[in-house]
Amino acid sequence: MKKGWIVGGVVLLVAVIAGMSLVGRYNTFVTANEQIDASWAQVENVLQRRADLIPNLVATVQGFAEQEREIFTEVANARSRLLGAGSPAEAAAANAGLTGALGRLLAISEAYPQLRSNENFIRLQDELAGSENRIAVERRRYNDAVRAYNTQILQFPNNLIAGMFNFSSREYFEADEDAADVPTVEF
Repeated sequence: MKKGWIVGGVVLLVAVIAGMSLVGRYNTFVTANEQIDASWAQVENVLQRRADLIPNLVATVQGFAEQEREIFTEVANARSRLLGAGSPAEAAAANAGLTGALGRLLAISEAYPQLRSNENFIRLQDELAGSENRIAVERRRYNDAVRAYNTQILQFPNNLIAGMFNFSSREYFEADEDAADVPTVEF
Protein backbone atom coordinates (compact mmCIF):
# COMPACT_ATOMS: atom_id res chain seq x y z
CA MET A 1 0.00 0.00 0.00
CA LYS A 2 2.80 2.40 0.87
CA LYS A 3 4.53 1.71 -2.44
CA GLY A 4 1.33 2.60 -4.31
CA TRP A 5 1.11 5.96 -2.50
CA ILE A 6 4.76 6.69 -3.17
CA VAL A 7 4.45 5.84 -6.89
CA GLY A 8 1.20 7.82 -7.09
CA GLY A 9 2.83 10.79 -5.36
CA VAL A 10 5.83 10.70 -7.69
CA VAL A 11 3.57 10.50 -10.77
CA LEU A 12 1.47 13.36 -9.43
CA LEU A 13 4.59 15.42 -8.70
CA VAL A 14 5.95 14.80 -12.21
CA ALA A 15 2.56 15.73 -13.71
CA VAL A 16 2.41 18.96 -11.68
CA ILE A 17 5.98 19.91 -12.69
CA ALA A 18 5.25 19.12 -16.35
CA GLY A 19 2.01 21.14 -16.18
CA MET A 20 3.77 24.11 -14.60
CA SER A 21 6.48 23.93 -17.26
CA LEU A 22 3.82 23.85 -19.98
CA VAL A 23 2.02 26.83 -18.49
CA GLY A 24 5.29 28.73 -18.09
CA ARG A 25 6.33 28.14 -21.69
CA TYR A 26 2.86 29.04 -22.97
CA ASN A 27 2.96 32.30 -21.02
CA THR A 28 6.44 33.03 -22.42
CA PHE A 29 5.07 32.66 -25.97
CA VAL A 30 2.10 34.89 -25.19
CA THR A 31 4.41 37.54 -23.72
CA ALA A 32 6.76 37.41 -26.72
CA ASN A 33 3.82 37.56 -29.13
CA GLU A 34 2.43 40.62 -27.35
CA GLN A 35 5.88 42.26 -27.47
CA ILE A 36 5.88 41.83 -31.23
CA ASP A 37 2.41 43.40 -31.48
CA ALA A 38 3.48 46.31 -29.29
CA SER A 39 6.66 46.80 -31.32
CA TRP A 40 4.68 46.73 -34.56
CA ALA A 41 2.26 49.31 -33.17
CA GLN A 42 5.24 51.57 -32.47
CA VAL A 43 6.53 51.06 -36.04
CA GLU A 44 3.09 52.06 -37.32
CA ASN A 45 3.16 55.07 -34.98
CA VAL A 46 6.40 56.44 -36.40
CA LEU A 47 5.34 55.64 -39.97
CA GLN A 48 2.15 57.61 -39.30
CA ARG A 49 4.20 60.50 -37.91
CA ARG A 50 6.21 60.62 -41.11
CA ALA A 51 3.06 60.34 -43.22
CA ASP A 52 1.58 63.28 -41.30
CA LEU A 53 4.63 65.44 -42.05
CA ILE A 54 4.54 64.75 -45.77
CA PRO A 55 1.59 66.98 -46.75
CA ASN A 56 3.31 69.96 -45.08
CA LEU A 57 6.59 69.19 -46.85
CA VAL A 58 4.83 68.76 -50.20
CA ALA A 59 2.90 72.02 -49.75
CA THR A 60 6.10 73.89 -48.97
CA VAL A 61 7.95 72.49 -51.97
CA GLN A 62 4.90 72.96 -54.18
CA GLY A 63 4.90 76.65 -53.47
CA PHE A 64 8.35 76.91 -55.03
CA ALA A 65 8.23 74.14 -57.62
CA GLU A 66 4.75 74.26 -59.12
CA GLN A 67 5.84 72.54 -62.33
CA GLU A 68 6.95 69.35 -60.54
CA ARG A 69 3.41 67.85 -60.37
CA GLU A 70 4.44 64.27 -61.14
CA ILE A 71 6.59 63.89 -58.03
CA PHE A 72 3.83 65.36 -55.82
CA THR A 73 1.38 62.79 -57.15
CA GLU A 74 3.91 60.00 -56.63
CA VAL A 75 4.51 61.07 -53.01
CA ALA A 76 0.77 61.26 -52.32
CA ASN A 77 0.17 57.80 -53.83
CA ALA A 78 3.09 56.28 -51.90
CA ARG A 79 1.79 57.83 -48.67
CA SER A 80 -1.67 56.36 -49.29
CA ARG A 81 -0.19 52.90 -49.88
CA LEU A 82 1.75 53.17 -46.60
CA LEU A 83 -1.29 54.23 -44.60
CA GLY A 84 -3.31 51.38 -46.13
CA ALA A 85 -0.72 48.65 -45.49
CA GLY A 86 -2.13 45.73 -43.54
CA SER A 87 0.96 43.67 -42.79
CA PRO A 88 4.67 44.20 -42.17
CA ALA A 89 5.43 42.99 -45.71
CA GLU A 90 2.96 45.46 -47.25
CA ALA A 91 4.25 48.24 -45.02
CA ALA A 92 7.85 47.47 -45.99
CA ALA A 93 7.01 47.65 -49.70
CA ALA A 94 5.00 50.85 -49.25
CA ASN A 95 7.75 52.33 -47.07
CA ALA A 96 10.33 51.65 -49.77
CA GLY A 97 8.14 53.39 -52.36
CA LEU A 98 7.60 56.36 -50.09
CA THR A 99 11.30 56.62 -49.27
CA GLY A 100 12.14 56.71 -52.98
CA ALA A 101 9.48 59.31 -53.71
CA LEU A 102 10.65 61.48 -50.80
CA GLY A 103 14.23 61.19 -52.03
CA ARG A 104 13.17 62.55 -55.41
CA LEU A 105 11.10 65.28 -53.74
CA LEU A 106 14.06 66.41 -51.65
CA ALA A 107 16.33 66.23 -54.67
CA ILE A 108 14.03 68.68 -56.43
CA SER A 109 14.89 71.18 -53.74
CA GLU A 110 18.44 71.30 -55.13
CA ALA A 111 17.09 73.04 -58.22
CA TYR A 112 15.40 75.74 -56.15
CA PRO A 113 17.93 77.66 -54.02
CA GLN A 114 15.25 79.91 -52.51
CA LEU A 115 13.46 76.77 -51.27
CA ARG A 116 16.57 75.38 -49.59
CA SER A 117 16.87 78.59 -47.55
CA ASN A 118 13.17 78.65 -46.60
CA GLU A 119 12.73 78.24 -42.85
CA ASN A 120 9.63 76.02 -43.11
CA PHE A 121 11.35 73.72 -45.58
CA ILE A 122 14.44 73.38 -43.40
CA ARG A 123 12.32 72.65 -40.33
CA LEU A 124 10.23 70.08 -42.18
CA GLN A 125 13.32 68.47 -43.65
CA ASP A 126 14.80 68.14 -40.14
CA GLU A 127 11.53 66.67 -38.83
CA LEU A 128 11.49 64.20 -41.69
CA ALA A 129 15.09 63.18 -40.99
CA GLY A 130 14.17 62.68 -37.34
CA SER A 131 11.22 60.54 -38.40
CA GLU A 132 13.46 58.41 -40.59
CA ASN A 133 15.74 57.79 -37.60
CA ARG A 134 12.77 56.87 -35.40
CA ILE A 135 11.51 54.47 -38.06
CA ALA A 136 14.90 52.76 -38.24
CA VAL A 137 15.04 52.39 -34.44
CA GLU A 138 11.49 51.05 -34.12
CA ARG A 139 11.92 48.71 -37.08
CA ARG A 140 15.04 47.29 -35.43
CA ARG A 141 13.17 46.82 -32.14
CA TYR A 142 10.31 45.09 -33.94
CA ASN A 143 12.69 42.79 -35.80
CA ASP A 144 14.53 42.01 -32.53
CA ALA A 145 11.22 41.01 -30.91
CA VAL A 146 10.33 38.84 -33.92
CA ARG A 147 13.76 37.19 -33.86
CA ALA A 148 13.50 36.40 -30.13
CA TYR A 149 9.99 34.99 -30.53
CA ASN A 150 10.79 32.96 -33.65
CA THR A 151 13.88 31.54 -31.93
CA GLN A 152 11.81 30.56 -28.88
CA ILE A 153 9.17 28.70 -30.85
CA LEU A 154 11.75 26.83 -32.93
CA GLN A 155 13.77 25.50 -29.99
CA PHE A 156 13.11 22.05 -28.58
CA PRO A 157 10.87 21.34 -26.64
CA ASN A 158 9.27 24.74 -27.18
CA ASN A 159 8.48 23.78 -30.78
CA LEU A 160 6.24 20.97 -29.52
CA ILE A 161 4.35 23.29 -27.18
CA ALA A 162 4.17 26.07 -29.79
CA GLY A 163 2.70 23.61 -32.28
CA MET A 164 0.18 22.39 -29.72
CA PHE A 165 -1.11 25.94 -29.16
CA ASN A 166 -0.78 27.16 -32.78
CA PHE A 167 2.02 29.66 -32.19
CA SER A 168 3.66 30.24 -35.56
CA SER A 169 6.60 32.32 -36.70
CA ARG A 170 6.08 36.01 -37.39
CA GLU A 171 7.39 37.97 -40.34
CA TYR A 172 10.18 40.52 -40.21
CA PHE A 173 9.86 44.09 -41.43
CA GLU A 174 12.36 43.93 -44.25
CA ALA A 175 13.51 46.68 -46.53
CA ASP A 176 12.54 46.41 -50.17
CA GLU A 177 15.28 45.11 -52.47
CA ASP A 178 15.35 48.48 -54.24
CA ALA A 179 15.81 50.42 -50.99
CA ALA A 180 19.58 50.58 -51.46
CA ASP A 181 19.24 52.16 -54.92
CA VAL A 182 19.75 55.92 -55.06
CA PRO A 183 16.79 57.57 -56.77
CA THR A 184 17.49 59.13 -60.15
CA VAL A 185 16.33 62.71 -60.59
CA GLU A 186 16.30 64.37 -63.99
CA PHE A 187 15.44 67.96 -64.76
